[in-house]
Amino acid sequence: MKIIHCSDLHLDSKMETHLDKEKSRERKNEILITFEKMVEYAKRNDVKVIIIAGDMFDKKNISVKAKKIVKNVIMGNPEIDFLYLKGNHDESGFMDEDEEQPANLKTFNNKEWTAYKYGNITIKGIEFGGKDDYEIYNSLMLEKNDINIVVMHGQEAVSDVKDKTEVINLKQLKNKNIDYLALGHIHSYKQEKLDNRGVYCYSGCLEGRGFDECGEKGFVLLDIGEKIETTFVVCSKRQFYDVNVDITGMVETDEIEQKILESVKDISKKDLVRINLVGEVELGNDRDLQYFTKKFEDRFYYIKMKDKTNVKIDYMKYKHNISLKGEFIRLVLNTQMTDEEKDKIINIGIKALAGEDI
Repeated sequence: MKIIHCSDLHLDSKMETHLDKEKSRERKNEILITFEKMVEYAKRNDVKVIIIAGDMFDKKNISVKAKKIVKNVIMGNPEIDFLYLKGNHDESGFMDEDEEQPANLKTFNNKEWTAYKYGNITIKGIEFGGKDDYEIYNSLMLEKNDINIVVMHGQEAVSDVKDKTEVINLKQLKNKNIDYLALGHIHSYKQEKLDNRGVYCYSGCLEGRGFDECGEKGFVLLDIGEKIETTFVVCSKRQFYDVNVDITGMVETDEIEQKILESVKDISKKDLVRINLVGEVELGNDRDLQYFTKKFEDRFYYIKMKDKTNVKIDYMKYKHNISLKGEFIRLVLNTQMTDEEKDKIINIGIKALAGEDI
């Protein structure tokens, strides 16, 4: 039997953080389309269950279009069960109170563990907000001879923490006969050993929404026979990249440009890129971010430039200058401050006089 584990779809997200109105609308639609493509993949590959481990939507007020698309996808694939566990962004789900829930949409609640059986495969899940931690972990009972999948949404923790909000205590889930712990909340794929029997896994989101969500995005395919084989399937339309470009010792615009080109040569035109200029540069280094942004804007779907360089200043060479810089340095050197304090103030002052960002 094949099962898909996905989470943190954040459908209907505004996508306005970095993009203009047109591209924001386009990305909003792309996230919905990626969800549809995942279901198409499931249909082609004879997947029987899709587990959505929280945050299917991004906010309480969901657009009519997004609701209709999701409901049509679920109802249009009656051979697939959709097991939907609400996360911290899913305040009220997406079905209206007077609507009849599709037979293949199966949900969980925060009152008790809910189980769904598929032969010898048991899928159990619970939402936070109804029981305290003691009740949640101590009420989880699983048969040793079943293949057991547990679904939860929250931040992993290996021990008790002060803030109990949406925290999954992995220590309390050890030795519970769990074969696969399907988690949501963290937006990057991660799979690690839970105990001698099972693993825990964050599938990550289907589409990155910002530069804090770089890397490949997708879902996890579980192929279950005598044991569970897992495969991470990349499905995102676009990818975010956060690239550091070291320009230490560089002065001229053309050599910085060539270094940037070399650093991004393998990134697709359809992707979103943030380029961070790093390293130690001389005062007066020619690094015009507006120029570089304009230069590369047609090379990617979106580009952002950031200057994270440190300006190296040999201020002693200005010490005897008959200039404002020289006068400033001499004034600071004649104070009673420590050498460290003098160095810091002189560097800030020279940068300011040169028009550098402080």
